[in-house]
Amino acid sequence: MKTTITSAKATRLNFRDFTSVPMRTFWITSIAFFLCFFAWFGIVPFMPDVVRDLGLTPAQKWNSVILAVSGTVFARLLIGKLCDKYGPRLCYTWLLLLGAIPVILCGLVQTPLQFLICRLFIGFIGASFVITQVHTSLMFASNIVGTANATSAGWGNMGGGANRLIMPLIAAAIIGLGVAEADAWRYSLVIAGVICFLMGIVYFFFTKDTPEGNFKEIKAAGKKIKGKKKDEVGFLEALMDYRVWILFVVYAACFGIELTVYGTMDDYLQNTFNLERITAGNIVLSFALMNLFARTLGGYFGDRFGKLKGLRGRVLFLVAILAVEGVMLITFSTITSLLLGIIFLVAFSLSVQMAEGATFSVVPFINKKAIGSISGIVGAGGNVGAFLAAMLLKSKAAVAEQAAINANSGASEEVIRLAQSEAAATAVSSGYFIIGIMVFVIGLLAYAIKFSTADEKNAIEELKLSGQENLIPSNA
Repeated sequence: MKTTITSAKATRLNFRDFTSVPMRTFWITSIAFFLCFFAWFGIVPFMPDVVRDLGLTPAQKWNSVILAVSGTVFARLLIGKLCDKYGPRLCYTWLLLLGAIPVILCGLVQTPLQFLICRLFIGFIGASFVITQVHTSLMFASNIVGTANATSAGWGNMGGGANRLIMPLIAAAIIGLGVAEADAWRYSLVIAGVICFLMGIVYFFFTKDTPEGNFKEIKAAGKKIKGKKKDEVGFLEALMDYRVWILFVVYAACFGIELTVYGTMDDYLQNTFNLERITAGNIVLSFALMNLFARTLGGYFGDRFGKLKGLRGRVLFLVAILAVEGVMLITFSTITSLLLGIIFLVAFSLSVQMAEGATFSVVPFINKKAIGSISGIVGAGGNVGAFLAAMLLKSKAAVAEQAAINANSGASEEVIRLAQSEAAATAVSSGYFIIGIMVFVIGLLAYAIKFSTADEKNAIEELKLSGQENLIPSNA
């Protein structure tokens, strides 16, 4: 007979705590997520070099963007189920160890096909997001879980922008050691892959699945975590729950769009505002660095609205912030002034990252028997959104660029380059506008997420058990 053990989840985020199991896990899982995103988008600062080195066509360049997010969809769907069965510790360890391989191999490619294959498999490390969300959900109580999920995810997401600064610095250091400048991007990717591999070893030895221990140890002791039933039942329930699929679409509309913007904004800023490559990269870097606090704000306000209006309050905040995100992107897409463009880009950045945090302040309350499975499904939605958005932009930009090249055949190289840039800017701008409208509509769809009276009572009961009676909703 199995004994149910009492949860020892943390009820607050103490950033100076590096010793307790929940906070040590929080720090390690955040760093691991940062490194995965750093490696996942590590090639972006070097794309002009890759295009020249491998001779990529405009279509192949856009295909690399699409493949990088496509592989993640399947990995996220699978990894959530694996987390429920084997625990986040082992799943993260193996993801880091195996995910490092295509990152390293990407630095060794010699043909466009090899490059595209590596980009597909590198996308698998994007599943790290799901494991991070599962791990923090298992470590923190309901009064703080939204903030904890958002903070760990936001700090991890910074890796997708920090590489704009750090990767060129790594390349510069390599060149300083005598490596040819044309090969610097290759060595930089190899280094990123090795770091991911080493982090996998750290994750195995310094984290646990839950505050009470690892899944395997708990099972061997004849115990089970309170509220956890047979995984297969929870997974089937997750698949049949309409709220999961709404959140799937919602996450496509926030994280999916952020991924697409990460991959296209450098070129868009250069083409639209005639910025230098370094200047455009620094602006995108500042966009990514907002993850330091923006996603946390989304989780924080999700928790606060949960205090005021219960689980329904979390949903209402999600609806509002998604609507704001859509309006900001629509407005940004119509602006030709650099100053106004930066202002609305910052506003979009803030709202899209807050929407991501707000989404995962709702996820842990959908079905506690399958947090991993639900996190995987919703997380995969982000990459489906990125795939569809990238396909939309490619259908416009790649065609427009090729048409501009054909229309100016025989002209000087500079004339062709300018025509191609102008065509790309116009095409991407119209794509952003369409995406913004879709985000706004999806925000309204989120209003359909409902919770039963029993769900609301269970959330209140969890607050009582965690000693946080002062955070019980005022209308309860």
